[in-house]
Amino acid sequence: MTESTHTTCESLLGSLSDYIDGELGEELCREIEKHISECENCRIVVDTTRRTVDLVRASNRPDSGLPDDVRDRLFKRLNLDDYLKLPSTK
Repeated sequence: MTESTHTTCESLLGSLSDYIDGELGEELCREIEKHISECENCRIVVDTTRRTVDLVRASNRPDSGLPDDVRDRLFKRLNLDDYLKLPSTK
């Protein structure tokens, strides 16, 4: 991935996954953080995506306490059916 200036919301969304996963360079992270500090819509998208990723990761931990039927409904609602095919972590 090339690290170019994010001047539009659309270009930010192209780097969103890498940003949330911490896979971008410092300069590009600063650009994204500056943009989301000034753009409420992108800030909402980033926050919502980050919370969704955290929720999915937490629900896969054996100690999550999340009942299997709730986990299944969550993953189906988020269109993550492929992850339900993986062996249970409990």
